Amino acid sequence: MITYTLLGVILVFSVYCFNNKESMHKYLFHPYSIYHFNQHYRFLSHAFIHGDLFHLAFNCLALYSFGLTLEEQYFGNPDVFDPKLGKLYYLLLFTGGIYAASITEYYRNRNNPDYSSLGASGAISSIMFCFIMISPLSRISLFFFPMRGWIAGVLLLGVSYYLIRKKKTGTYTDNISHESHFWGALFGVGFIIVLKPEIIRQFIAQILASF
Repeated sequence: MITYTLLGVILVFSVYCFNNKESMHKYLFHPYSIYHFNQHYRFLSHAFIHGDLFHLAFNCLALYSFGLTLEEQYFGNPDVFDPKLGKLYYLLLFTGGIYAASITEYYRNRNNPDYSSLGASGAISSIMFCFIMISPLSRISLFFFPMRGWIAGVLLLGVSYYLIRKKKTGTYTDNISHESHFWGALFGVGFIIVLKPEIIRQFIAQILASF
């Protein structure tokens, strides 16, 4: 039920902010306001609002696709975790992904009043990559092409890192926070490894067995 609750909050809060730009500006990620005015709530609140319907629909679909399976079949599985701890770990995965995806942009832009961002991409990346670590052979559609989860993960990390470097050199620009995807993904990988170190061996074994 945690996934459904998160989806409900994201949907309601995002639609509300579509029609209330003042609230959207109040809750989006704005490092300058966090640093200079101690508005630390923005670290979390920005993940529950989105810029447009496409952004909202894409993130909600991804959260539903990966989060529900992860919550029910892994974190909610009593053979893997104590049920109460499993729920706590799942929430920590989501919220930790938000912070992990935001921290580099916070330090880079804490004195830049013109920078802001919003959306749950970092949290969803952490959930998606945690899912990939657990089930690397699952089929994932990337740009409408189905492929093994671990292959999609490698491609996504590689593309995100490449675009981060391109933007830093000034040779590429867009409105997507690729750093959020990249660091959120790495948090998801690191989080499950800390909880279950044996996941590395299982991950490698599944991939090798598929050849």
